[in-house]
Amino acid sequence: MRTAILLAAASLLVSSSLAAQDVEADQADDGEVLSQQQTFSIQSATPEQWVSRLANASRTLNFSASFVAFQPGSDAVPYIWRHALSESGLSMEHLSLLNGPGREALRIGDKISYFEPDMPPYTLIADIINGPLPGQLLYNPVALQDAYNFVLVGRSRVAGRPAQQLRLISKDKSRFGYSIWLDQETGLLLKANMEDEQGQVIEQVQIVDLLVYDEPSDYFAQIDRASLPEVVNISPSTARIYNWDIGFKPQGMRAIKRDIHRLPITGNIVEYMMLTDGMVDVSVYVQRADTVDEANAALRHQSNTLLTRQVGNVQVTVVGKLPPQTANAIATSVTLASTTPQP
Repeated sequence: MRTAILLAAASLLVSSSLAAQDVEADQADDGEVLSQQQTFSIQSATPEQWVSRLANASRTLNFSASFVAFQPGSDAVPYIWRHALSESGLSMEHLSLLNGPGREALRIGDKISYFEPDMPPYTLIADIINGPLPGQLLYNPVALQDAYNFVLVGRSRVAGRPAQQLRLISKDKSRFGYSIWLDQETGLLLKANMEDEQGQVIEQVQIVDLLVYDEPSDYFAQIDRASLPEVVNISPSTARIYNWDIGFKPQGMRAIKRDIHRLPITGNIVEYMMLTDGMVDVSVYVQRADTVDEANAALRHQSNTLLTRQVGNVQVTVVGKLPPQTANAIATSVTLASTTPQP
């Protein structure tokens, strides 16, 4: 039934697991950054230079940041975020949820260990920790230029620190926009707002305390790497031919995953495709229309949209942080060769 697929889809609303790429390094000195090709000046820097400086700072600085993530009408969720670069150049990162039973993720190089309540700890091969901070923005913002225009706005103070504000505007107006504030001294992210079509904030990440160190935090020296959980080997899905595709994708959005699985409770076969533009992930589910109770439904809660539409003899469900009209355009653009194949 539709309830089952909604529950399954909702679990992916905040999934963001994209591989980051390194960008050229800048070195900060008294408000100016000297790179291999040019001198960074706060007064004349372009938006692209600002976000490149962000990527360099996120990858190379030793820092500890406390931040909160929240949506209007919901409680703020506090985190602590640490990063360090060892003498050998190994990047290390720690993200910890501070409320409730807690969740932690620890990245050492390209291995991320997750520690979650009621689950055995595990390690994955990945470059970016899943969390409320948009990894592509932090580590490879140049890749966002296919989907967003970067615009300088002005300067202000965030967490008591001088900051440069930029806007990320969807090139085809199909997605929510963003305002970000970068620390003038270091280039690190201090604040990020997701904004709807009217410019209202619908999600926010706000740094409340930032400390930058010359040396890595003692936290990383205390880690016993031998005791970390072993890497989980995930076998790739068996190659198969899918008989459906999406005709409309927002500009700069691409498919990064396709799979098929059987829903719990109902046992219905569901195929899905994951799309991403680097800032948001969108999941598209397809199942036979005769296996569900309702054909059409739409729900938007703050930044999250969940929409289902019957397209021919299948039901399409779109889940993600995007406007309902865009979700509808994606759903209704699904093209089919025949009925959804059985495994």
